[in-house]
Amino acid sequence: MSTIDGLPAHILLVHFIVVVAPLTALLAIAAAVGRPVRDRLVWLIAVLAALTLVLTPLTTEAGEWLEKRVPRSAAVHTHTELGDSMVYFSVALAVVAAVLVVVHLRERRGHSVRRGMAIAVTALAIVVGAATIWQVYRIGDSGARATWGDTSDVSAAASPATE
Repeated sequence: MSTIDGLPAHILLVHFIVVVAPLTALLAIAAAVGRPVRDRLVWLIAVLAALTLVLTPLTTEAGEWLEKRVPRSAAVHTHTELGDSMVYFSVALAVVAAVLVVVHLRERRGHSVRRGMAIAVTALAIVVGAATIWQVYRIGDSGARATWGDTSDVSAAASPATE
């Protein structure tokens, strides 16, 4: 996928990742911590994790297409390298969602989840969720820097001159 209605697809797809991945991570953490959240949102979390898993390689592929059409720079290289790593975070988020579904199904069938397992699931969700949010931030920040350069230059140019 290269363009959508004349715009580079990466620019459009990246906004889905920026919203869906952190949202899924936050919901997964909440579902791991609290059974009422898990009972209500586990299937939404699974769908969002699957969506993130599908959109991540599409976004990366579109980014690689775009990378070949912009001037090379250290900032673009950094963004590309960070972006390539997002697939691992998407896979980890999908694993967490799958584990939450398994826990949910066990609870619905009247089976208890051992305390050690509950702690492990919660810890996994927190670590993967926090890491996913942090990585999305890092990738987005590097992409903004690659596109716009130093943000202080942008804010200085945008502010009205004082006399």
